This record gives sequence, structure tokens and C-alpha cells, in this order.
Amino acid sequence: MKPKNYFPADENELVNVQAGLTRKVAAYNDNVMCAEVRFEAGTVAALHSHRHEQITYVISGKFEFKVGEETYVVSAGDSLYKQPDIVHGATCLEAGTLLDIFTPHREDFV
Repeated sequence: MKPKNYFPADENELVNVQAGLTRKVAAYNDNVMCAEVRFEAGTVAALHSHRHEQITYVISGKFEFKVGEETYVVSAGDSLYKQPDIVHGATCLEAGTLLDIFTPHREDFV
């Protein structure tokens, strides 16, 4: 089977994850996934962990992230790395958008 190389934005569904938080999966294959995550100010992504490595790039807005025992306040242009199984979560301080990269891809997102 030939891998898919192009993922038009209008073909990817915007999913309401919780009040104030939506997600749109972008390009992915078995090994890697890209997702756009939009937050309204005040929205909290509860502390959680998963088996995937994750990089978060802040496109816009301002967020307070808890990653393991550390807390970071991040804004546009900043990025975070989360190793597998580390507990992490975020509070949106100013409405914004994140780009999340996972390896391997998140089966629960597709």
C-alpha cells in the first residue's frame, strides 16, 4: 500500500475534545502524527500521560504547562518535549493554537 503524502486541511475533521478545546489531525503515518490543537482562554487540559513521545510547538497564545515536576509558561515560538509516560497538562492563559507531534501516531486520534 502506497503511503499517503498529502493531507488537505479541508479533509481533516475538527473534533471537539472538550469545552474550549478542539483538535484537527493533520499528516500522519504509523510512525509519526501532527495535530493542530486550539484552546480558548481558561481551558485546562488535565494532567495525563501516554506511551508516545510528544513535541508541542506554540503557534499562538500563552499557556502554562506542567511537564513532570516542572512548570513552564510558554508563548508563540516556544516548544516543549514530553518523553513517553511523563505526566503533563496545560492551562490556556491567552487563546491560542498548538502544533503537537507524536511518535508513534496516536491510534486514539484516528
